[in-house]
Amino acid sequence: MITVFKGACLMTEEGLKKDWGVRVEGNTIVAVGPNVEIDETGADKVIDAKGKMIAPGFVNGHNHMYGVLSHGITTEALVTEFSSFLDDFWWPYVEDRIDHELVEKTARWACVEAIDSGVTTFVDILEGPNSIPGALNIEKKVLEDAGVRGVLCFEACQRQSEENAQLGLKENYDFCKENNKKGGLVEGIMSIHTLFTGDEGFVMGAKAMADELGTDIHMHMSESVFEPNWCMDKYGKRTVNVYEDFGFLAENVLASQGVQLAQDEIDIVAKRGTRIVHMPLSNCEVGGGFAPIPEYLEAGVPVGIGSDGYVNNFFEVMRGAFLVHKAHKQDPQVMPADAVYKMATSLGADAIKRDDLGRLAVGKKADIITIDIDSPTPINEHNVYDQLILFRNPNNVSEVMIDGKLVKEDHEIKTIDVQKAKAEMREVTERFWQFK
Repeated sequence: MITVFKGACLMTEEGLKKDWGVRVEGNTIVAVGPNVEIDETGADKVIDAKGKMIAPGFVNGHNHMYGVLSHGITTEALVTEFSSFLDDFWWPYVEDRIDHELVEKTARWACVEAIDSGVTTFVDILEGPNSIPGALNIEKKVLEDAGVRGVLCFEACQRQSEENAQLGLKENYDFCKENNKKGGLVEGIMSIHTLFTGDEGFVMGAKAMADELGTDIHMHMSESVFEPNWCMDKYGKRTVNVYEDFGFLAENVLASQGVQLAQDEIDIVAKRGTRIVHMPLSNCEVGGGFAPIPEYLEAGVPVGIGSDGYVNNFFEVMRGAFLVHKAHKQDPQVMPADAVYKMATSLGADAIKRDDLGRLAVGKKADIITIDIDSPTPINEHNVYDQLILFRNPNNVSEVMIDGKLVKEDHEIKTIDVQKAKAEMREVTERFWQFK
C-alpha cells in the first residue's frame, strides 16, 4: 500500500515546514519534503491535506486502559492522602474487581480515545490481580483489531499473595516471549508496582526476567511522599537509593511518575540511563505533587508524557505539562511548548526506546496524524508549538495512520464501531458501579 499526504504544513524535528508532504510505502516513511517533490507515482491513495498540518503520532508513555471505569465513579471511600487513595479506594473499588470482560471492553474504548487524540502508541499497565492469567492476550487482540500500536504489561506485586505475584510475573514473561521481536503492532515489557508492594527478592527476580528477555521493566516510582517515606522507615534510604543498592536501575528501566525525587536521586537516574514518564494531571488528582521534570530534562533524562488512564484527551495532558510547572516554579519560561511537544513525540518515543516513532523522517514507522489548522489566529513557524498544545483538541485530529494503515479518516474512526463501543462501556460501567 502506497499513501501520499500533501499538506499545508508538516512538523519536522527542526520545526514547521510550509507546503510539505510525505510518502508512505507499506508501514514506512520513504520521502518527506515539499509537496512538489513528493512523488505520487503508484500511490493507492493521495490525501489532500490542505488546511491541515501533518505531524507524527503522539506517544502516550503511560496508560491504564481500565481506568475509564473510574471516570465519574462515586463511592463511600474517603480519600485523605495517597496511601488512602490506594487502600480505601483504588484497590478495593477498582483494581481488585477487574475481570476479562472489563479488560476487553475498556481496552476497546481506550483505543477510541487514543485514536481520537492522535495517539498512535501507548504503553499500558494493567493492574488487576484477579484478571490473570490471559488478560494481556485479550488486550492484544483488541489493539490489533483497532490497529493501535501498544506496549503492554501487567503490574505484578506481592500485596495480594506470593502466588499472585509470581502469576503476574509469568503473565508478563510469557507475553513478552510470545510477542516481542516479531515486529508486530503489540509487544510486551516486564512490570512491577512499587517497593512498598514488593520485597528485594521479588523486585530483583522481575529484573532478572527482563534482562533475560532483553526487554524493559516498568515500575511506579515515588508518585507521592508515601514511597520515599516508607523506604526511609524500611531501609533508611529514599526510593532511588534503595533501587540503586539493589542494583536494579539500568538503561532498560522505565519509571513512571517520579514525582518526589531529591536532586541526588535525579542524578542517579540520569547516570543509570533510566527513563521517566510524566503524568501532570493525575499527579494533581492524587495530591502527589509536582514532578521535577525541568530538572530531569536538564540532567539529560529522556522524559515522556502519559495520561495515566485519567484524562485521556492528550492535548489536555500536554497542556497540563505546559502549565503546571510554570505555576509551581513561578516562572513562565519553564517548560516551553516545544519541550512539551517533544515529550509527546520524539523524546517520548526515546523514553520508551522506540526511535523509529515520534518523527516524520525517512525510514521511520508510518505513524502519522493530520490536524486541522483552520483557526481564528494564524499558525506559523513561530507559534506552532503553543498553538498545537494550547488551542487544538481531538476534534481537530482529522487523519490517523498507524503502521501505514489509516485508522481514522476525515475525522471518522474506521476500525472501531464507536457507538457500539460506547454503549458496551456504559453498560459494563453501570454494573461495575453497583458495589455489592
